Amino acid sequence: MSTHQIKYPNKNKPDFINELRHQVKEYFETNNISKYGNSTLVMKSIFMILLYFMPYALMLSGVVSSLPGILLCWIVMGIGMSGVGMVLMHDANHRTFSKSQQINRFLSKSLYLLGGFPPNWRQQHNILHHGFTNVDGQDEDINPAGVLRFSPHGPLFKIHRFQQWYAWFFYCLMTLSWATLKDFNQLNRYRKMEVKLNNGHKYNQLLVDLILTKTLYYLIFLIIPLIVLPVSWYWTVTFFFAMHFVSGLILSTIFQTAHVMPTSAYPLPDENGNLENNWAIHQLMTTSNYAPKSKIFSWMIGGLNFQVEHHLFPNISHVHYKNISNLVKSAAQKYELPYHVQRNFFIALYSHFKMLKVLGR
Repeated sequence: MSTHQIKYPNKNKPDFINELRHQVKEYFETNNISKYGNSTLVMKSIFMILLYFMPYALMLSGVVSSLPGILLCWIVMGIGMSGVGMVLMHDANHRTFSKSQQINRFLSKSLYLLGGFPPNWRQQHNILHHGFTNVDGQDEDINPAGVLRFSPHGPLFKIHRFQQWYAWFFYCLMTLSWATLKDFNQLNRYRKMEVKLNNGHKYNQLLVDLILTKTLYYLIFLIIPLIVLPVSWYWTVTFFFAMHFVSGLILSTIFQTAHVMPTSAYPLPDENGNLENNWAIHQLMTTSNYAPKSKIFSWMIGGLNFQVEHHLFPNISHVHYKNISNLVKSAAQKYELPYHVQRNFFIALYSHFKMLKVLGR
């Protein structure tokens, strides 16, 4: 069933989202603030960019030349890479970093620094994931390769009974997958589906852009270090993989603990393409927050611990999610709707581990 055939019925407490949107709008108007990013977001973005590129500069300049020091630099780059993705790239591709859409379009290209391809990512994340969260066959985030099972409606294989143990290794491959084959396969799949990407740009042009940006990525992050760094080539290749393992693990666990959880629903459309709930309630049923009181953790991961707020208001920058979370929680309680939240990230990780085990059985 295509995305065009799936519909959200306008029933089951439709006043919830209307009232909540009014309250959130009133919050921004009363406090005279913009729903877009602010100086805090700019500072966070600069910090993450420096965290990504300062170790790179220290290595290439020869300031850091020992093998352990170079390894540490690559690991810090992995943390910085994930930070750029969560803090800068994510908001920019949602067009919420700045009120200026030119700035958003420019900063959305920061995904190239992670080895990804923005047109593909916006289709997978903004359209499919946000539009059809946890809907099997639509949300590509819960339809990975056969070795992992994130949906109770997906095919079950014997190997899945061990996925709670081996899934973490595959999480490490997330950004490496972007940097290698995933974007080519994804672009080809979207071409066959006749999906319009990047304002309807022709697929031949998109393919050229994809090849050029991948080439530039490998030139900067692999070829130049292979030439310049004072270590054997195999160490540089190994450390390049280590950077991606760190970044992939961070990004995967941050996102998977928001949707593949024991509290998450996995609705299926009926024969007419209708889902059970309206869009807003669907987001509450399929999404979970964690660590709402951890300011430093929330700062580091771009507010993505407030996934409920993000899914209800993807057009608002993450720097505001903490402040509007009380409005969302109160509205959900008033209408007797679920508001899933885990006390801290470690509890969320353990809950995700248990859900992987359930899905593997």
